[in-house]
Amino acid sequence: MVTTNRFDVLIIGSGAAGLSLALRLPDHVRIAILSKSSLEEGSTLYAQGGISAVTDPQDTFESHIADTLDAGAGLNKPEAVRFTIEHAPAAIDWLVNLGVPFTRHNQTGDQDRFHLTREGGHSTRRVLHAADATGRAMETTLAGEARRRDNITLLEHHIAIDLITAGKLGLADNRSLGAYVLDRTRKQVSAIPARTVVLATGGASKVYLYTSNPDTSSGDGIAMAWRAGCRVANMEFNQFHPTCLYHPQAKSFLVTEAVRGEGGQLRLPDGSTFMERFDERGNLAPRDIVARAIDHEMKRLGAEYVLLDISHRPAPFIREHFPNVYARCRELGYDMTLEPIPVVPAAHYTCGGVITDMYGRTDLDGLYAIGEVACTGMHGANRMASNSLLECLVFGTAAAEHIGSTLTDISEPPALPDWDESRVRDSDEEVVVSHNWDELRRCMWNYVGIVRTDKRLARAWRRVDLLQQEIQEYYSNFTVSSDLLELRNLAQVAALIIRSAQLRKESRGLHYTLDYPEADTTRPPEDTVLKPPAAGDTDLENDRQRAAN
Repeated sequence: MVTTNRFDVLIIGSGAAGLSLALRLPDHVRIAILSKSSLEEGSTLYAQGGISAVTDPQDTFESHIADTLDAGAGLNKPEAVRFTIEHAPAAIDWLVNLGVPFTRHNQTGDQDRFHLTREGGHSTRRVLHAADATGRAMETTLAGEARRRDNITLLEHHIAIDLITAGKLGLADNRSLGAYVLDRTRKQVSAIPARTVVLATGGASKVYLYTSNPDTSSGDGIAMAWRAGCRVANMEFNQFHPTCLYHPQAKSFLVTEAVRGEGGQLRLPDGSTFMERFDERGNLAPRDIVARAIDHEMKRLGAEYVLLDISHRPAPFIREHFPNVYARCRELGYDMTLEPIPVVPAAHYTCGGVITDMYGRTDLDGLYAIGEVACTGMHGANRMASNSLLECLVFGTAAAEHIGSTLTDISEPPALPDWDESRVRDSDEEVVVSHNWDELRRCMWNYVGIVRTDKRLARAWRRVDLLQQEIQEYYSNFTVSSDLLELRNLAQVAALIIRSAQLRKESRGLHYTLDYPEADTTRPPEDTVLKPPAAGDTDLENDRQRAAN
């Protein structure tokens, strides 16, 4: 057991949200950034499409706001939407000044103008991009800058186990005090004290069998905040990206929505189009509509995939605008300049999360949540394409400004108790973890996916409840590992998703149920808010036992 140096701010997560916050804090603030893998690895790195912002003189904030509210199916918080969109141009300027290489027009005299593309839900072109690897361009730029800062300590290959709070330690004035962290390389647990903790851990799409996101999307921040006593909201709204490449070796490689924005058409295996039968916006309808339409057609036909066709556009245009997608398709035997490519939906984005205010503050003093882990009200019942990176930047800045202005009012945390492993042993049955992994993700895919019913949700609840009991028993008796920690968190998040879905007796946005196929118009839309038990939670009790004085 090791107790590390104290920090002013501990940031759990190293994507666009966490890195932008760290870089916006004053240089004298002592910062630690926790990354489960290398600093650059995470969902931001794999974001292809772009970042939405009003940069064209012909575009307006009001138009961007209206599109976002429409996509959110009436559940967005208008103040959060306006705040985010009106701060977008400043966020773009900041990225440009850091050196993010957004694609520009290549025509003579237009090199200073951003090339803007259009994606689902947007009424005009307003998505800035760096070819088809915008997330990679942002992440590598931000990470490079963070590596140059003397006040930032980078803890790569570390995974947070749980938050340490005054309440868990039996102290008055409950607040966040730091976190227990597992060094994945040395297999050693440390207590990291910090005056302020920021969750920037991303979403929970790994709870599903098929996902477009990397292995980091395991719901860690949501689960940790829940166990620390924070409310969560709208966990039933899980976005499935409509177009992931279908191939046994592709591992759900995402095909950016910008392909459809540049004229790509969805087709059935016989070559006929179908989106016009589901929405007047056709291929550029919001993601929930497109994903359900594809799911419907695949089930109706017994098809394993549908087709995405942009082969009618000039080959040089395709290779220039989508170099990474084109290259990956070629590796797998497809030439998108000559033929349609097979695609299927896959879990992509968690629209709900830890409830925060406009500064990223949660219910627990000293704990912030930003990015996909948070529920700010920006997305409502469905995230519009390319609004996610924008939210990371804007709320990362807002949280940094609030932390910077209040940090001097927060005292140093007390000495933290050691992580006690005296009553646990190394596991002799790791196969249990892998079996539970597979069972959990298949259960969620089969019963809590794109289309739901009360019966499917009840079946999922029974299975996940049993899994949680088995996982808790395992966690209580064996030495922690990365796989066990992620499994524990995903099982908790799965339970939150199922319970939220059971409480929403209507279809809205990303939550579609055959038992209530229409939106409830008899009352204003409401968030689904879940509040953890105040005491007696098994995870909290287990933490008290391990955090021995």
